[in-house]
Amino acid sequence: MEWDATADDPGPAARVAFGITVGAVVLGVTMMLGAAEDPPGAGPPQPSAPPGAGGAALATPPGGGSTPALPSATPTWVSIPAVGVDAPLVAVGLDAEGWVAAPPPGEERLAGWYEGAVTPGERGTAVLVGHVDAAAGPAVFYDLGALLPGDTVEVIREDGRAVEFTVYETAVFDKDRFPPRVYRDTERAELRVITCGGAYQEGAGYEANVVVFARLSGIR
Repeated sequence: MEWDATADDPGPAARVAFGITVGAVVLGVTMMLGAAEDPPGAGPPQPSAPPGAGGAALATPPGGGSTPALPSATPTWVSIPAVGVDAPLVAVGLDAEGWVAAPPPGEERLAGWYEGAVTPGERGTAVLVGHVDAAAGPAVFYDLGALLPGDTVEVIREDGRAVEFTVYETAVFDKDRFPPRVYRDTERAELRVITCGGAYQEGAGYEANVVVFARLSGIR
């Protein structure tokens, strides 16, 4: 896959297929997850840093190489025990305008995996997305911002394998300063889990995205 490590602000022209430039996914996911959703109560938990400033991270991310990557296989389920996530996965692609599509809005307990990237467990950076809230209340990734380094994300695949990823960073980034490193290929099997974050503005939605960075740490 091609990654544009310098495209901090790729602009409207970057609405192209994922893999050609990083801009398509940066803009697509932030547009999708910045939709105007009604925040329940005091709002979802956030990493311990203001939007755009990062968040909690391990001083040394978990090492790569000790857990070999797997061939491609469709993911079907995601579990994040620390925040009570246990949800089916549905494939999402690009919409008619070139943005990454969201899971259906009426399915707030459903998470999506972006089928234009690698599948979880393959070498490369896999991407899961989901709503933070909905009209009825908290959605599948409402508590994502509470994840800490060392927490785990498990993905079940159609080949019967369960792949475990260890979180090494949880951060929140302004939509207009979304760093290319979120999607960059690290030459290891990695995972990003993304939802809305930051402050909420009536009529405009959330101003930022919560991003969980995790690395493959086990297979069973």
